[in-house]
Amino acid sequence: MSGRRVVVTGLGLVTPLAVGVEATWAALLDGKSGVGPITRFDPGTLGTRIAGEVKDFDPLQWMDRKDARHTDRFVHFALAATEMAVRASGLVIGSEAQGGYEPERVGVILGSGVGGLASAEEAHEKALRVGFDRLSPVFVLQIISNTAAGMVSIRYGAAGPNWAPVAACSTGAHAIGEALWSIRSGRTDAMICGAAESAITPLGIGGFEAMRALSSRNDAPQAASRPFDRDRDGFVLGEGAGILVLEEEAAARRRGAPILAELVGYAANANAQHLTQPTEDGAPAASCMRLALRDAGLAPEDIGYVNAHGTSTPLNDVHETLALKTAFGPHARKLQISSTKSMTGHLLGAAGSAEAAFSVLALVRGRIPPTINQETPDPRCDLDYVPNVAREQRLRNVMSISFGFGGTNAALIFAQPRGARG
Repeated sequence: MSGRRVVVTGLGLVTPLAVGVEATWAALLDGKSGVGPITRFDPGTLGTRIAGEVKDFDPLQWMDRKDARHTDRFVHFALAATEMAVRASGLVIGSEAQGGYEPERVGVILGSGVGGLASAEEAHEKALRVGFDRLSPVFVLQIISNTAAGMVSIRYGAAGPNWAPVAACSTGAHAIGEALWSIRSGRTDAMICGAAESAITPLGIGGFEAMRALSSRNDAPQAASRPFDRDRDGFVLGEGAGILVLEEEAAARRRGAPILAELVGYAANANAQHLTQPTEDGAPAASCMRLALRDAGLAPEDIGYVNAHGTSTPLNDVHETLALKTAFGPHARKLQISSTKSMTGHLLGAAGSAEAAFSVLALVRGRIPPTINQETPDPRCDLDYVPNVAREQRLRNVMSISFGFGGTNAALIFAQPRGARG
């Protein structure tokens, strides 16, 4: 590990399980599912009629009516989760004299895999009815992925680097990793980072269904996402946001910030082979995990828990198992691994950052969330996936891994903060 130390001081979560960190965490430990019948639109003749929708979310609790009307749902989620994370961290942006950070020393890296898909569909439907010359002047801002990052920057006065990574299902993980490097390098002292997604729309469901990627277990939605189970038939589309506040350790300690964990490792690479299919041996994903271990200065045996990508698709789960075995060697048999997508569904771009937050909570709370619905393990997926029941376990280092279309891979490693390591 090189450069300055970086710590996590705040978390924010909006998920199909709940709006809020504590409620989401409690549901994860209870093994609850956030999957149910689609209510946001009529799925009609679509083969998949289930999803992990965020429920009981009121954007007006997090933003004014004008901003809510002019922005997409993924932006609403981003602003809500960011407010939670900033409030929890006590982050102050203003000046050192005011006990905070200079605005130019705080950045925002907040992505989305898809952006404002619902807004694009609604605008297109309207334009076909009344004409393309009647599009809203805010249409472009509704659909571009960096609107969330821009609005967060404006709301909190963060004048440092501001951008939105787009890396499919590993977007949120890359956002956190690049924020780590920004602080390590000395470019910034604090970063607001993560991702948000809301793609439960006719095009979103129909597109993934056309790829034969989705579960069609409509008669039992809460059992549909079943990573590493022999009877899995695809992933379940979810939505939400995961946001972390990262700070340079010394600065965080000076201001008395609540230090949850240290972010000690990040790596990213590519399969460089196929847009959607992982390599058969899982070698690139394994290499990404090993690079993250090297970045953290850790051995495979130092990791106690891995939050898996675990999509519940036939291909991913087998190849991810192979990758874990290659990356961790004999220690893979001792690892505790779980896929929280079994409960949240797949949040696409927001999956990596939400699952990074889950990993931090597992580290801090000493509890490992389960992989629910693993009733008949696939014999090719023969590691310990913490089936169905959460476990108590003191942890020193945890890893969160994310893979995405385009062949992109990311791995993050969190450790107990200095002073808490026994």
